[in-house]
Amino acid sequence: MKHSFDIAYFELEMLNLSEEQMLVCRTLLLSIFTASAALAQDIDLQNGHDLYRTYCWQCHGFEATGDGPMAEMLAIRTPDLTRLAAQNEGVFPIEAVARQIDGRAPLLAHGGEMPIFGPALDSDQKVALTMPDGQPMFAGVPLANVIYYLESIQIE
Repeated sequence: MKHSFDIAYFELEMLNLSEEQMLVCRTLLLSIFTASAALAQDIDLQNGHDLYRTYCWQCHGFEATGDGPMAEMLAIRTPDLTRLAAQNEGVFPIEAVARQIDGRAPLLAHGGEMPIFGPALDSDQKVALTMPDGQPMFAGVPLANVIYYLESIQIE
């Protein structure tokens, strides 16, 4: 079985790069695949579920459907977090979710932003979240766990 690294390395050889360029590309490939392996080890869906139940359920509901006990007090309707992918052409909007949670995308319902929880989900230990276009976005491990938990509960 060929692994992604083997295929990428083989494709690099076909580019007729100089030895120096090949060395740089090999180093980058190794870094990318090492980071991917680290990400797989760092993501903990149970931790994401637990963090959701600690910080998010009061507004978004126990099952993330937008019916939490605090939802009626918010300025706008609380979204059903289980349908984010369905509302985005089947693609889970990782970046938008991260920006909502960490406070980079303000929401009126949260009083302007959600950093009352954002800092609690930050960490010095970062992982690369893979965007739909393949680009990485770095986030603290707790935030990544919540995001991947939310991605895991998507329904059609």
